[in-house]
Amino acid sequence: MDLHILDHRLRVTSISKSGLVHFTHPLIKLIFLRNRTRCKFFSLTETPENYTVVLDEEGFKELKPSEHLQVESSIWLGLNVVSNGNASSSSQAVGVTKIAKSVIAPLAQQHVSVFMLSTYQTDFILVREKDLSVVINTLEEEFNIYREVGGESFPVHCQDVSNGLQKNGKEAIQPTVHPVLIPQNQFCVMSLDPDTLPSIATTLIDVLFYSSSPKDDAPSSTGQDLDCIKFFSFSLIDGYISLVMDTEAQRQFPADLLFTSSSGELWRMVRIGGQPLGFDECGIVAQISQPLADSDISAYYISTFSFDHALVPEEDIMSVTDMLQHQRKEPATS
Repeated sequence: MDLHILDHRLRVTSISKSGLVHFTHPLIKLIFLRNRTRCKFFSLTETPENYTVVLDEEGFKELKPSEHLQVESSIWLGLNVVSNGNASSSSQAVGVTKIAKSVIAPLAQQHVSVFMLSTYQTDFILVREKDLSVVINTLEEEFNIYREVGGESFPVHCQDVSNGLQKNGKEAIQPTVHPVLIPQNQFCVMSLDPDTLPSIATTLIDVLFYSSSPKDDAPSSTGQDLDCIKFFSFSLIDGYISLVMDTEAQRQFPADLLFTSSSGELWRMVRIGGQPLGFDECGIVAQISQPLADSDISAYYISTFSFDHALVPEEDIMSVTDMLQHQRKEPATS
């Protein structure tokens, strides 16, 4: 298999709910006027706490400094697993579990923090630019590694990358087993032809910017199930659109424009973290994706500024819940 280091230098940011009004114009520009911004990697995810925006340097120029904008200090690079010349997900989406053992687990063992962004088309593994030499050293036995520059792919080897240590060399520590919440919403993972984006503009703006209610903004942190959770994700990456929304939001869109896999599968969410996770802890994604991979359960995985979110097929939610509760009682040893 091939691993591509994408030609995007990314920033991970958070816009507060109260400060959204200051950013609606640049966000609308980034979503609907991509030719005007030259932004090629843009992802916006709404959670009860905030809006997480991941975007390349061209897009980041559109976000003006503000007390309502938090910016994670690192530059991040996107990795993408490609097999047989095609992106890692096929018509039968298996998401992060497909790369759990070959990418996620080895990086966790080397203490490389990852930020996951699953989309309808593929899975992006974001790593800090300063960790790139460790990433390449860790994965080059398993993958042919290429770096994309200006639309072309060039082979990369560990000796070609000199920044940082070849091995992190830190002593292995057992990561925290975080509590999980299981909201009751059913979710859809969908896509959209970019040419039809203008025809859903008013609906998309309404769902993203005007649909919050007071109960959406008061998430429980007790470890109990939530009735429902506000979660909506829109990504426009290299010309491909991906949408993750619950069935209530889906009903607001024209059914003939959004498309999903032929099975029309519904997904349930596992929300990871009782309090904001931070960016320096390693192994969170591995901790969730490994047992899912061992059980051959598909999963989309979306990290946000405060919490992580795994989407699993609705029919698997009970077994996944039992699996993760067991893991919390008896943490696996490394």
